[in-house]
Amino acid sequence: MGLTARIRTRDGWAVSHAVVTVADMTGAQALRAEADAEGAVRDTTPLEPGAYTVIVTAVGYAPAASSVIVTASGRAEVGMVTLARQGGTELPPPGPWTVDPVHSSVAAVAQHLGISSVHGRFTEFSGSIEIAPDDVTKSRVEAVIRAASVDTGNGMRDGHLKSPDFLDVERFPEITYRSTGLTATGSDRWTVHGELGMHGVVRAVDLDLAYLGTGPDPWGGTRAAFRATTELHREDFAMNYNQVLQAGIAAIGTTLKVELDIQAVQGESLPAA
Repeated sequence: MGLTARIRTRDGWAVSHAVVTVADMTGAQALRAEADAEGAVRDTTPLEPGAYTVIVTAVGYAPAASSVIVTASGRAEVGMVTLARQGGTELPPPGPWTVDPVHSSVAAVAQHLGISSVHGRFTEFSGSIEIAPDDVTKSRVEAVIRAASVDTGNGMRDGHLKSPDFLDVERFPEITYRSTGLTATGSDRWTVHGELGMHGVVRAVDLDLAYLGTGPDPWGGTRAAFRATTELHREDFAMNYNQVLQAGIAAIGTTLKVELDIQAVQGESLPAA
């Protein structure tokens, strides 16, 4: 007797905060039940035989409605109900995710001599993501980058970047980022609002984020992929060094374009190697 249903996203993830309401043909509520952590709904309240409307709702998802016929058994078997996220974007399952640095990259591009670009990256970093279950805008991101891991492919240049003229890695060994909010900007795009700490200065920095999808990996885990970009100005972080050439051209540009390609593994830690 009662109600049974399973609530899933289009990607097949459980919607643990879904609510199922069963109404009779007069519109009166006959039953209301909430999904468990696995997205399953089980309620033993018997229903009178007849036709009913089943409405499934969840914060952040478009409601789904269907009809069900209850027989003399008093049981309503709704089966699988698929909810579409409002705005059309499916997100990773809620909970903790851990950035996999082996399959991620933190890169930056700066102008050099006004005519070419210098590409660099940081090779040592860690990060965590918490996807909020009910309101995705309450999700959180934190990351720590070892400043001394900067690598531009030139040892002399890297040494200069680590010096007090730039990152001053002896005094400021870590670059940190902590999110403060999230705003949707498209069907699969978001703006992450946060604070970047670098060279002893903390500034508000927004990331333009694209969610690329979620899927299983060869090691039995689940991965989510993201790409994020932003633009930084060196003077905002008290890195004012520059060498001006005879023609008045700055040797190193003051603007940095940052590009992040991130893979995160579901869970609070990375799987053992």
